[in-house]
Amino acid sequence: MTINHFVAIDLGATSGRVILASLCDGKISMEEIHRFPDPIIEMQGHFYWDFPAIYKSVIDGLSKVAARNIEVSAIGIDTWGVDFVCFGKDGGMLRLPYCYRDPHTVGAPEEFFKRMSRKTLYDKTGIQIMNFNSVFQLDTMRRNKCSALEAAAKILFIPDALAYLLTGEAVTEYTIASTAQMINPRTKQWDEDILLLLGLNADNFGRMIMPGEQIGVLTEEVQRLTGLGAVPVVAVASHDTGSAVAAVPMEDEKSAYLSSGTWSLMGIESQEPIISEESFAMNFTNEGGIEGTIRVLKNICGMWLLERCRAEWEEIGYGDLIAMAEKEQAFRSLINPDAPCFANPASMTVAIAEYCHATGQPAPENIGQYVRCIFESLALRYRQVIEMLRELSPVAIERLYVIGGGARNDLLNQYTANAIGIPVETGSSESTAIGNVMMQAKWAGVVATIADMRTMIRASLDDRKRYEPQFEETWQKAYEKYLTIYTEI
Repeated sequence: MTINHFVAIDLGATSGRVILASLCDGKISMEEIHRFPDPIIEMQGHFYWDFPAIYKSVIDGLSKVAARNIEVSAIGIDTWGVDFVCFGKDGGMLRLPYCYRDPHTVGAPEEFFKRMSRKTLYDKTGIQIMNFNSVFQLDTMRRNKCSALEAAAKILFIPDALAYLLTGEAVTEYTIASTAQMINPRTKQWDEDILLLLGLNADNFGRMIMPGEQIGVLTEEVQRLTGLGAVPVVAVASHDTGSAVAAVPMEDEKSAYLSSGTWSLMGIESQEPIISEESFAMNFTNEGGIEGTIRVLKNICGMWLLERCRAEWEEIGYGDLIAMAEKEQAFRSLINPDAPCFANPASMTVAIAEYCHATGQPAPENIGQYVRCIFESLALRYRQVIEMLRELSPVAIERLYVIGGGARNDLLNQYTANAIGIPVETGSSESTAIGNVMMQAKWAGVVATIADMRTMIRASLDDRKRYEPQFEETWQKAYEKYLTIYTEI
């Protein structure tokens, strides 16, 4: 019996993990070896990622893997998108990287559009306009004469920066680069006009590689620090949503997906970018996927809303929060989850209450009402985005697959089915790590195609659920109410 072992380094916007995966007899088993925070530091008016601390946590996790005394076939890295690290000519990190939630890019798109129009930028990249996209971060740093950017020999996205520290190889993995709004999705290369406006060129970044290519092997230093040998580090879909979508257990193209976590990412998998007047007006994005596919999707604020509320409450488990929500009146208070006021408020509960007051609704008065407001509003926002996708998709959308942590949220999944009017099926809550591992397995020759990957994933899932739409007339009326309070405040 052959067992292949792979390591997934999976970094989310709040925490990171080192996961050991074993593939045997056509199935995947996963074990979390090390979990750690991905700390954000507020310093001198800005928010930075504590990148050295993240790197140290990765090293600690790999050391725990080495202590198992097993042969590791490869290591893959995935993280959130858009953020990057500047390295100098000597290879040293020049400064802590900005966190995408830093306010220095407020108003940045409008500054950039003075030199390249919003429509031209979208036509070139197919990426939705969000103020924290890398192109706007870099342009802000250029305008502010950032010393780290001015001295940078290499600009590496977060997963590429970790791979550089682990292997010494400076690369740019395509799916993470596609989040920057600087890549042509047709050629899958940098757009030279955009780089020129930023005062950059392709040499400022690592060599472009695709998921499934080997980056390098662990350096002698990392081997000494961890106790591992010269293990290959393989490029996966290093944007975490790219890895998550790779793990969607869909069997045909008549499906949409929802990667549900801190962010909700809703979209379809396409063979070609969808860049049109309609997609521009709806602000849909075309991010890189595995095997040349395009992830046509929209970012939606997800469980960030609840996570920030929970930080203001005494510690309460999710089960208790859901039980509280179920006891409250339906559709009492609704919000637009993507309103700018929810991006990074000092108090999320206050922001929600103020939104409700501004739209003529009663504000939540207890924890259960806050939770119900968030879940119902997310489900109705999903309905809004599904309707947009139906206008863009070349095929009918007959079901929605929910992956990520939200796959375990029975209440929200049932609300979502009720709101969108089609069945909701769950994939794995560990979809990002599974997609990461399966691309390593493809590199190793354990599987040959995306179809093979998804066959193995379906065979490995023993807790899949299906939610059928209920109370559709009631939810239709709720959606009509939602549209009356939908605002960008």
